[in-house]
Amino acid sequence: MARPLTAVAHRGDPYRHRENTLASLRSALERGADAVEVDVRLTRDGVPVLLHDRTLRRLWGHDLPVASLTAAGLRDLTDGGVPALARALEVTAGHRVLLDLPGDAAGSPRALRRVLEAVREAGAEDRVYWSGAASTLLALRAAAPSAELALTWTTSAPPRAGLLAAVRPRWLNYRFGLVTAELVRRLHAEGYLVSAWTADTRRSMRGLARAGVDAVTTNRIDVLAALRDARRPVPDAAP
Repeated sequence: MARPLTAVAHRGDPYRHRENTLASLRSALERGADAVEVDVRLTRDGVPVLLHDRTLRRLWGHDLPVASLTAAGLRDLTDGGVPALARALEVTAGHRVLLDLPGDAAGSPRALRRVLEAVREAGAEDRVYWSGAASTLLALRAAAPSAELALTWTTSAPPRAGLLAAVRPRWLNYRFGLVTAELVRRLHAEGYLVSAWTADTRRSMRGLARAGVDAVTTNRIDVLAALRDARRPVPDAAP
């Protein structure tokens, strides 16, 4: 029997709505996402907000770092378009959320503390899990010993045993082109779940499903959800 496949929406539904916005998250869930992946950074006054890039330039047309702005200033510049993490957790209530702390957002104990506080205050600890590079997850493991972690890996060389022992990830999160059926079998045998990012073609999604991955992250959540649903066994009809 095929393993269940978790469909993870990358920054929401960015082909229909601007990434990491409430509209994008809602659209992804409406189109069948099992989980949504979002990126979190801190404003100057310590409010966790959803934004992948260091600055607002690509998405919002302002060449200003989010870390240089207060939450109120960010709302003014984007007409409220960059949501606070607390609001995003409200909108995704009842669903899994994969939090990623990109780049310099992960380098500060203050940033980790404020993001963890937002998750706890929302009562979302049981449905939030975390992705990131090794340095990020080492800090997270120290700050949150019971957190569910997905170690992002970008090379074919396996993570060192010492790193795995220190991070204690539940997931190994690979760039999709690195994933093979042999790799998945080995990691499953070692007790890990395997996720892959960011697969946007049907061919790549099908290949990952055949390889036996547990989760796929995509910008095309409707396509992945349809593939996931097609793989589910049809229940026997009632007599």
